[in-house]
Amino acid sequence: MKARWRLAPGPGKRHGNTPSLDGVVAVVRAYHPEADVSLIEHAHDEAARWHEGQTRRSGAPYVTHCLAVAAIVADVGMPPAVVCAALLHDIADTPCPPSRVVEHFGQDIAQLVSDVHTATVGAIPPSGLTVEAARPSVPPTREQAVLAICLADRLHNMRTITFLAPATQHRKARETLDVLAPLARAAGLTDVSRELHDLSAAVLQPTSSAFAVTTRLLALLTLLLPTPQRARWREEWHAELATLPTRRTRTRFTLRVLLGTPRLSLTLRRPASQERRW
Repeated sequence: MKARWRLAPGPGKRHGNTPSLDGVVAVVRAYHPEADVSLIEHAHDEAARWHEGQTRRSGAPYVTHCLAVAAIVADVGMPPAVVCAALLHDIADTPCPPSRVVEHFGQDIAQLVSDVHTATVGAIPPSGLTVEAARPSVPPTREQAVLAICLADRLHNMRTITFLAPATQHRKARETLDVLAPLARAAGLTDVSRELHDLSAAVLQPTSSAFAVTTRLLALLTLLLPTPQRARWREEWHAELATLPTRRTRTRFTLRVLLGTPRLSLTLRRPASQERRW
């Protein structure tokens, strides 16, 4: 039976949570105990430096997207070099000179970053693409590494698609449903294919106008939170809402958020010195 990559998060992992660098490093070490992870930490610092001042449509710092993509790629079991490339995959859209990437990370990682930036994922032929589970003893091919980063990039973008204009949402969702989801399925990436399909279908075939009402309500609820925290929780709630398949489950989720927001607001506003120590 063909082994499958696992790009989607495991049970219990919440899509909206921004992963930490420590979390990404811990996953890489779990797959590659002997690997030198200092390059990953350096790649994160470089991404944070060159993306400084850039924000997502949600208002979150752009580097949170780089971390999210790297976390998905690390969860596959990709080696540190591929995780570095995932952290740096959008650095070409910053003032960072290409020569700096070569100088700091070597020609192989720099070329991988460049390949991801210029890749047309739909041009990768599904036929003959064999995706084996990543293992330290079996390094991924360049095609597999590029595919992993591109799909991880699209997966996180689809999880946060509610912040785009409706026309852009529709175009991205149609491309994902017609090209990316089938490609992931053909490559044996069943979990990510299913999630890409579900997220795209939620955009292209909304069950009712109640979905838009629920989304607006969640956005209004973030006004009860401290200003620095609003973008993060708005992104998390909207991303989770987009994964729920029925009106009933979305309504239940919204009610839970509605009832829990006052307490969450108090917790976020509590000074660190007043937090309980266990």
